[in-house]
Amino acid sequence: MLSLDNIGISFGGRTLFDGLSVSVSPHDRIGLVGSNGSGKSTLLKIVAGMISPDIGSVNKGNYVTVGYLPQDGVVSGNLPLAREVATAVDDVLSVQRKLDDAHATLSRLPTDDLSAHQVLEVIGELQHRLEELDAYQMESKIERVLMGLGFSVSDFVRPSYEFSGGWQMRIMLAKLLLREPNVLLLDEPTNHLDLDSLRWLEEYLLRYDGAVILVSHDRRLLDTLTTKTLALEAGRLDLYAGNYSYYEKDSESRRELLLSAYKNQQNEIQRTQQFINRFRYKATKARQVQSRIKRLEKMERIEVQRDEREITFTFPQPEPSGRIVMDIQALKKTYGDVALFDDLNIHIERGDRIAIVGVNGAGKSTFARIMAGEEPYDSGRVTAGHNVSISYYAQHQAEEFDPSKEVLQTLEEVAQGDIRKHLRTLLGSFLFHGDDVFKKVGVLSGGEKSRLALAKMLLRSANFLIMDEPTNHLDMRSKRVLQEALLEFEGTLAIVSHDRAFLDPLVNNVWEFASGGIRTYLGTVSEYLDRKWMDRDEETDRNVSQPASSSRERRRIEAERRQELSRQLRPLKHRLAKMEASIEELETRKAEIEVRLGDPASYRSSEEAKHLTESYTDVRGSLGNLYWEWEDLMKQIEEIEGSP
Repeated sequence: MLSLDNIGISFGGRTLFDGLSVSVSPHDRIGLVGSNGSGKSTLLKIVAGMISPDIGSVNKGNYVTVGYLPQDGVVSGNLPLAREVATAVDDVLSVQRKLDDAHATLSRLPTDDLSAHQVLEVIGELQHRLEELDAYQMESKIERVLMGLGFSVSDFVRPSYEFSGGWQMRIMLAKLLLREPNVLLLDEPTNHLDLDSLRWLEEYLLRYDGAVILVSHDRRLLDTLTTKTLALEAGRLDLYAGNYSYYEKDSESRRELLLSAYKNQQNEIQRTQQFINRFRYKATKARQVQSRIKRLEKMERIEVQRDEREITFTFPQPEPSGRIVMDIQALKKTYGDVALFDDLNIHIERGDRIAIVGVNGAGKSTFARIMAGEEPYDSGRVTAGHNVSISYYAQHQAEEFDPSKEVLQTLEEVAQGDIRKHLRTLLGSFLFHGDDVFKKVGVLSGGEKSRLALAKMLLRSANFLIMDEPTNHLDMRSKRVLQEALLEFEGTLAIVSHDRAFLDPLVNNVWEFASGGIRTYLGTVSEYLDRKWMDRDEETDRNVSQPASSSRERRRIEAERRQELSRQLRPLKHRLAKMEASIEELETRKAEIEVRLGDPASYRSSEEAKHLTESYTDVRGSLGNLYWEWEDLMKQIEEIEGSP
């Protein structure tokens, strides 16, 4: 359907990537991953036709449409929200306008006018065309998409320019989803979504009838949605036949094999160079020396990229606090006529690990600032408990740095003890590599300053951490550094975030902010979402006046269906797991043989060389058969999972 052929591009003399080739099939679900700055967004723009590559070509069928959602953008204009979003379906609007004009023309013609019959024929054709475009469902579809993305019905008539930046991105996403392109390119689509909207988008994309290429730091979304992973690293594009978790595991195995091959090659180079140095000036060895020099010149060197695996970091462990960490009584906070909180009563105990969630504008960040003592409130009481020490992170804190100081110097001012020896390693885990640590804070981007503020927070000793969207500017590795540090942290924790994979291992409470109050749930964010959607289903049952017994019967039937699916899938998935283990074992064996085949020492014995060659042929043939069986088994599983 769409392919990239030998794509290459450079910026400012730096080659971003060169010789990239990949094919996209009609229903692919692809995660595009790579470190910050590797060129993921550039690659998406090339696929979308927004940037032309220096070399290579993008090939697609005439029927193929491509839609692209950038990381940022603004919708301009005075159109009401619903009409602005409707402009995405220009074909429908164009036909509808023609139909309106035809009706207007018909109303002006006498009933016995011959032209009226011609106009009636045109009206019939236009109505048929609208049916083909599903136009009569378009209004409800627009409403469904907008409400899924978090807009209320009252928002539909608001001018588009009134919405803030995060909501502008939701408008752009809504328009893109309504266009339904054959290839959907999404660059960090979850950055401005709350948990409800994120869950809706996930469900929508799972049913999407087209290919999806997704760039995201939301691990849960990648694992749930994608079935292939393209890793863009050091100008190379490698394909992995699985989601992000599969990619992580398989890329580590590939790296270990590559490292083994690299070490073997380096040993061979060293031995060859020693021979050359020893006998360079000995006439009787001149031919052998020249032969080895040529061999070195022709040798294709194995390159191993810098190991960016995360460091292990732990917070300075503080003294424990009292049992009550914070007590909040009769809290009231308003902005103009809007009451964020009114008579809010809640308390936090030692060991609580709280995820603060809710729709945008519900007051999550305001509440975090109030707890941290950085935001005034109208009335009530906010009291920290005995021996409570607070450390607070928010992105705006990055603007409080001294712009004249260097990155490393900024951390040195707060670091104490042995951690001072490891500050450069810590900065590396937050994407400050090499000479980046000597940059002046004043020249850093907003994202770099936020990462620096987070690294600085990690060095403070506190027993109550309050964090507002700490993962927004972090890549996967940096998020893991932070997550593992928080898992080891023995104090109390409150985090404003919508990153489910980041939050789930960390929290034991979920506080949902809505309608001026807080609803509390015990458990993880995923458990909270499951409970909330179950409650929503029950509410839907009540709204349609469905008897409770009927609702229970429906759930019983659904449960039986899930059990039947599980019964059918269990043996297939067992076979799949065994098959994937065999594939992994054979791939490891194949790579080991390739390393030995690349070693000149393997050819000293013709018998050994013959045995290696035969083994390689057998392994490759077995792998080919297993790959075919794996694809067939996956199709069976997908058919069962997709059956009604």
